[in-house]
Amino acid sequence: MKVKKRTGMKILIAVILAGSVYTAFLHTKIYTYSHREVSKGADYLIILGARVKGTVPSLALKHRIDEAADYLKDNPKTIVIVSGGKGPGEDITEAEAMQTDLIAQGIATSRIILEDRSTTTDENIHFSKQLIPADKEKGLLVTNDFHIYRAIKIAEQYDLEMGGIPAKTPEVILVKTYVREYMAITKFYLWSLFK
Repeated sequence: MKVKKRTGMKILIAVILAGSVYTAFLHTKIYTYSHREVSKGADYLIILGARVKGTVPSLALKHRIDEAADYLKDNPKTIVIVSGGKGPGEDITEAEAMQTDLIAQGIATSRIILEDRSTTTDENIHFSKQLIPADKEKGLLVTNDFHIYRAIKIAEQYDLEMGGIPAKTPEVILVKTYVREYMAITKFYLWSLFK
């Protein structure tokens, strides 16, 4: 009986250690990708959608919009694809909410392309790729810092070599968001392995 308990304890400790190492690996990837230098003069941005409350962007999405607006003001030749469909509790699409906010911040409508069908990060990138003008090559993804790594990796699956513009993640959702992202990255790894 004691041998079984010891064996069980060893297995439990091994699982905890392996889980800790894996979590540290994921967190390092997230940190590294969100702290890369943002290149100037991109041809286009893709802002990935996030929750809209009625017609008002959530704080996470607002941070994304503001980062994109700052970049667009500093890089007047850059265009932007706002990517996000309409989900539960949303009166308008996430793309529309982003467009409205960008225009309010002085970004010309002519610089904004709407992608309003997507409901996942994969769809954001897949549908947005179809809207990238043929003469635009250098692109940046705009999303919250925790999300940059996975978004860039998904873009690579669609043959898009992109950098990222990390937006702040609201502190109130920090822990929940990171736990969900660890699971989402793991799912992505598994999907990539078996596709």
